[in-house]
Amino acid sequence: MTTTQGLNRKEIFEKSKKVIPGGVNSPVRAFTGLGIDPMIVKEGKGDLITDVDGQSFIDYCMSWGALLHGHAQEEVTQRVIERTKLGTSFGITTEEEQKLAEELIQGVSSLEKVRFVSSGTEAVMSAIRLARGFTRRPIVIKFNGNYHGHADPFLVKAGSGVSQLSQQASSEGVPKEVVKHTLSLPYNDCAVFKKVINDPCYSQCVAGVVLEPIGANMGVVPASAAFLNCLREETQRMGAVLLFDEVISGFRVSYGGAQKLYGVEPDLSCFGKIIGGGFPAAAFGGRKEIMDCLAPQGSVYQAGTLSGNPVAMEAGLATLEIAKRPGFYEELKRKTAIITKPVRRQIKKGCLQETTGMFTLFFGVEKVSSFEDLVNLDKERFKAYFQFMWDKRIYISPSPYEACFISSAHTDEHLEKARDAILEFLRARD
Repeated sequence: MTTTQGLNRKEIFEKSKKVIPGGVNSPVRAFTGLGIDPMIVKEGKGDLITDVDGQSFIDYCMSWGALLHGHAQEEVTQRVIERTKLGTSFGITTEEEQKLAEELIQGVSSLEKVRFVSSGTEAVMSAIRLARGFTRRPIVIKFNGNYHGHADPFLVKAGSGVSQLSQQASSEGVPKEVVKHTLSLPYNDCAVFKKVINDPCYSQCVAGVVLEPIGANMGVVPASAAFLNCLREETQRMGAVLLFDEVISGFRVSYGGAQKLYGVEPDLSCFGKIIGGGFPAAAFGGRKEIMDCLAPQGSVYQAGTLSGNPVAMEAGLATLEIAKRPGFYEELKRKTAIITKPVRRQIKKGCLQETTGMFTLFFGVEKVSSFEDLVNLDKERFKAYFQFMWDKRIYISPSPYEACFISSAHTDEHLEKARDAILEFLRARD
C-alpha cells in the first residue's frame, strides 16, 4: 500500500535526503545502524501510529515522552482547535501563558516564577545563562550521559572519573573556548563531585550544577537519593545554583516531577515535552530572586517570538488538567508494570530499569548507575530486538540509549502484546 502520491516510505526518505541533511530533522530518526528504512509516519490515534505505507504500530516512543495521553487525545485536540480559531501566534502576551505558569507553580513546590520557551534545549540553555548571571561565575558542572539539548555549552564528551575530567567538545563547530567552562563528571558519584568542587581551581568559580534527576537519554538511570542530597548540600554551601533538567521526567513520574519523589528542591528547574501537550513548548523557573534577574526586570537577556505560544499553552493546560485527576499516576504505574514486571524476571543477559511511565532494556550489562556502566552495552542485540519488535508492529525508541514511554492511552491489550513480544525475544536469545 502506498500514499495517494504514489510514494512509499523508502521513496519519501530518498527524496528527503536530497533536501534535508541525512533526510531527517533530528539524527535518531534516521535509524542509523538498525537495518531498517526510517519510519515515515502519517497519523496517530491513541497508542497507535500509522506510516505512509498503511502499517500500524503500537507506539512506545510517544514523541519521545511528550504525549502523556497518546496521539490526538480528544480533550486536548478540541481545546487546540478552539484556540486556533482565535489566532495561532501574536508575539504578544496572552492569558494562556499566565494560566499555565500558575499551574506549573502550583504543581511544583520549588517554582516561584517561570518563563516559557519553545524547546528543552532552549530552556536549559537559558537557565544556565541565568545561573551564570545570578552568581557572576563562569563554570557549569554537568554529568556524563545526561543530555541537556544541543546548545554549545552542553556538547561535552563523557569522561570516566576525575582523572579523565572532560572539557572536550563532542561536536564539530563548538569552539574549545565555549566548552572550557563546562565540566562533565560521572553521574551518581558523590566522591568525584566533592573532589572537583574542593579543588582550588574550581571551588569559587562554579555557577551551577545541572543534571537529570532521572536520566533518560542514556536509558532510564535514576539518580540515587544520596547523590541528589549531596548535590543539594554542596551547591548551597558554595553558593552555586542547582538546576534539575526535568524536560522528560517533569509531570511524567509524578505531578510535581522527580523532585517531588526525591524530596529535593533545586534552585531552578526546566520542563518541556508534556507541558506542551504535543506542541513545541518548554519552561524554566525557580526561586524568585534568581528569576527576577531576567530581562526586562534584570540584566540577563532571553527572548523568543514563539515563547508562550497560545496554542501550545492551551494544549499544555489541557494535558495537565487530565494528569491532575485522582489516580492518574497510580494507573500509569500499573500500566508500566504490565510490561516491566514479567520482563525483569525473564531477562538474563541484561537488565530492565524503569520509573513511572518509562523503561529501558539494557542488553549486555547487569545494572546501570552511570554512563560508564554502558561500556559493554550490546548494541547488536538491541538491533535484533528493534527489528524483532518492528516485525511485530511494535515501535520502540530507535536507540539503545533511550527510554520507551507508556501513555494513559495504552490499552492493556497492547501492553500485553508488547510484553509477550519482549518475552518471546528474550526466551529465544537468553
